[in-house]
Amino acid sequence: VVMTDETFEQAARTYGDMLYRVAYHALRSRADAEDVVQTVLLKLYQQDGFESEDHLKHWLLRVAVNESRKVMRSFWRRRAVPLEERDEAPLPAEDRREEVFQAVMALDGKYRLTIYLYYYEGCSVKETAAAMGVNPSTVQTWLQRARARLRRTLSEEEEGNDDVRPQRIP
Repeated sequence: VVMTDETFEQAARTYGDMLYRVAYHALRSRADAEDVVQTVLLKLYQQDGFESEDHLKHWLLRVAVNESRKVMRSFWRRRAVPLEERDEAPLPAEDRREEVFQAVMALDGKYRLTIYLYYYEGCSVKETAAAMGVNPSTVQTWLQRARARLRRTLSEEEEGNDDVRPQRIP
């Protein structure tokens, strides 16, 4: 895939929302997520091309994760006190989905992003590992730990309801 203005615009339309969601789940900030998307798209525009559409998607995911990590490590991010952004968060239609969303957003960054890529974006363990720059076994461990934490958190909210199991989001 040769990177022309037309192919860049098509890629930006196709993957822009995905990039934003990945960055938002990593950073929990709309403004920072928008900055990451702009940076990723700028880097995409500077690329010559890609072997295939899959290569493009994986490259975009990887760059979005890396740029999100850069923002998380920045001096400003470590020193600033974040504003409450709960009102800006996308609100699922059902209360249960809101509870799950809030529980996922409360996880540590690596677990939150792993859950997001695997369940919400439908990436395989191998694809998630490639995007995050870790081994597939690490992703499996993080998924297992994140599920356990979500199960614990959500079952505490349900107060005894045993019907709480993470399900793959379509």
